[in-house]
Order: sequence, then C-alpha cells, then structure tokens
Amino acid sequence: MLPDLEKENHIGDLAEKALGDKKILSELMKDILSEKEKIRFNSFKVLNRVSEIEPEALYPEWKFFENLLESENVYLRSIAVRIIANLAKVDKQDRFNRIFDTYYDLLNDSIIIARNVATNSGKIARYKPKIQIAITKKLLNIDKTSQKHKDLLKGDAIEAFDQYFKEAENKKTILEFAREQLNCESPRTRKKAKEFLEKWIT
Repeated sequence: MLPDLEKENHIGDLAEKALGDKKILSELMKDILSEKEKIRFNSFKVLNRVSEIEPEALYPEWKFFENLLESENVYLRSIAVRIIANLAKVDKQDRFNRIFDTYYDLLNDSIIIARNVATNSGKIARYKPKIQIAITKKLLNIDKTSQKHKDLLKGDAIEAFDQYFKEAENKKTILEFAREQLNCESPRTRKKAKEFLEKWIT
C-alpha cells in the first residue's frame, strides 16, 4: 500500500509522481482492489486524475480496467466505466469497440453504474466518432433497458448529447428525444431538456 493514500491532500502529488513512475502506477492498481474503502477510493482518485491528464500512461493497463467491468463489486465496475472512458481518447487499437456491448449493457446495472455510463458517453462519442451513432442509439433507447430509474438516466443522456451535439449526425432524433423529456417525471431531467433545447435550437 502507498502510505500517502491515507491522506486526501496527497492525491495530486501522487498523480504527478505516478506519471513518471510505473512502479507507483502498479501499486495504485493493487491498492484499488484494497478492502479498505479509503485506500480504494483514494487510489481511484489518483488513477482517474492520471487518466485525465495523461491517458497514455494507463493505456497499457487497459485489460486490467476492462476486467473490472465484470467485477462483482459495484464500486470497481464504476471505476472501470470512468477510467475506460478517459482511455478511449488514446485508444488507437480500438479496444473500446470490442467491449462496446459489455460497456453499454451496464445501462441495465445499478443506477450508479448506469449514470456513469451515460454521463461518460459524451466524451467517448467525441473521442471515437466512428461509433458515435451507435453510442447515440444506446442513449436514445434507455426505455428498452431494465433500468428502474429511466427518467433520471435520460437526464444524464441529455448531458452526454450536449457534449457532442454540434458534430452529431442525427440531430433531429436527439432533439425529439429532448423534447419528450420536457414532460418526464424527473424535475432534473425536465430542466436538462429545457436547457439543452434552448441552447441548440436557434
């Protein structure tokens, strides 16, 4: 275990050190599996920071995070969803394409996992334009999932659409989806839909 993981104020420093030290990255990946919640959480915060700042540093460890997508632990699945989305930025080997169905099947998972999938879909769609239409289709079809909190999840989908709407190929369908949410049961989603439509309808 890396001792600094016990202290919140060392997260930023550890991320900087990890960028230049593969040994620290290796230790962080071990610590992310720790039974101690604080160690596990702080390790994730460091690795997530690394994946945002310099995703190339973690891309060689793709398989590690891919395996976490099917972990029995909800928190570990959530970690994988978020970090893989960041690694998609440098995914020249199209590894994400091969796990596309596994990733989006998690829209049927707990609401925490499903929301992470939806909210991170915006950046993935920007990073991987070749599968953008397929991503859009998954978000538009939230009603077809087994998710119990569909209305809440639709608000997250709208947030994702907002990140790549300018270059989206099926703008009309996305706008129709947003209009439908003006009458949904979730106040948050209604607000997101209203803001989205006001922003993009000129």
